Amino acid sequence: MTVSGSILLTDVRPYGEGDPVDVAVTDGVITAIGTGLTAPEGARTVDGRGGVLLPGFVDLHTHVREPGREDTETIATGSAAAARGGYTAIFAMANTSPVADNAAITDLVWRIGQEVGLVDVHPVGAVTVGLEGRQLAEMGMMADGAAKVKLFSDDGKCVHDPVLMKRALEYSSGLGVLISQHSEDPRLTEGAVAHDGPTAARLGLAGWPRAAEESIVARDALLARDAGARVHVAHASTEGTVSLLRWAREQGIAITAEVTPHHLLLDDSRLETYDGVNRVNPPLREDRDKLALRAALAEGVIDCVATDHAPHAAQEKCCEFSQAKPGMLGLETALSVVVETMVRPGLLDWRGVARVMSERPAQIVGLDDQGRPIAVGEPGNLTVVDPDAEWTVEPDALASKSRNTPYAAMTLPGRVALTVLRGTVTAE
Repeated sequence: MTVSGSILLTDVRPYGEGDPVDVAVTDGVITAIGTGLTAPEGARTVDGRGGVLLPGFVDLHTHVREPGREDTETIATGSAAAARGGYTAIFAMANTSPVADNAAITDLVWRIGQEVGLVDVHPVGAVTVGLEGRQLAEMGMMADGAAKVKLFSDDGKCVHDPVLMKRALEYSSGLGVLISQHSEDPRLTEGAVAHDGPTAARLGLAGWPRAAEESIVARDALLARDAGARVHVAHASTEGTVSLLRWAREQGIAITAEVTPHHLLLDDSRLETYDGVNRVNPPLREDRDKLALRAALAEGVIDCVATDHAPHAAQEKCCEFSQAKPGMLGLETALSVVVETMVRPGLLDWRGVARVMSERPAQIVGLDDQGRPIAVGEPGNLTVVDPDAEWTVEPDALASKSRNTPYAAMTLPGRVALTVLRGTVTAE
């Protein structure tokens, strides 16, 4: 179902600028911005308490596990976590069971998301059948289906065959869709579980070199250039990837990239405890990578933040580090991590937050109704942030079915106070 409602938000500051104003949303559309406004007929009035008003966030990289692993997450619980994190649209990755490599599965995910109605759930289609990297999936049928799939990825696995990737990019260009690449040469990462550096060597963990990511980023940039296509780099994690992105842009190559909150905040020093909650793919890197990623996000070399929200059951994390499933929760904590790593140090202001968490991700995939300016006539997809809040992350209090957050017991700044999807409150 398409959610459409009316609301009056009072005492909010769009983009954290100027004096507080009221914002009226009628039938899903912003109809007035000013002071002393009267609520639309039948609408709720919600006091924004001087909070920062931003466009609703858009996540290009979410794992909701449905169908197949509903014990770890469902579209309903993932949507609830997203709404509480300020998101109004998420892209659900294809590594479900069965894999979302056909229109029957992508349309199913889309329909369930519509029924839940807390966020717009856009299914991501697999690039290859079964994520096996051998045969292209029916991208055209998924793009033409009810879900109108806009983004394709084998995330969790790399499309490592260059001939197949070249063909996929050529098809994507003709279809007007985008391929997001999980940049990892599997020949360089066999058995690897941690960043290839002094920490992994000291702890006796098999090392994952930066070159495994960077070689694929470079290759795909050249393939996209020759195919006249766009390509998107999922979860960029190294200083070298930043340099490659900058080089590719200078050549006029249509390449975009995302960074996860955990790669902005955490580094491989976290591995000292051998706690499986810290295993993630790509791995947590060194401090210099983390700082390079922050600078690149501020500069726009990296376009946006994407959570790579990856729920796992307790037994999949509470085990030997090398056996732990890679992945971390991220939807409910993303805004706070961005505040900690980007806003507090002065790398981004609130307009910058809107750019990297809402506007650019929506532009990258061509969402016309998300990431829009806060202005009369625009969709009422909004997030109110309490910039002064501090909160301690309690895993059991999260909306996700899983508890594998690396931020447990950590105090983080800034918190989403309210999320509005087309005029209807979805989290408060």
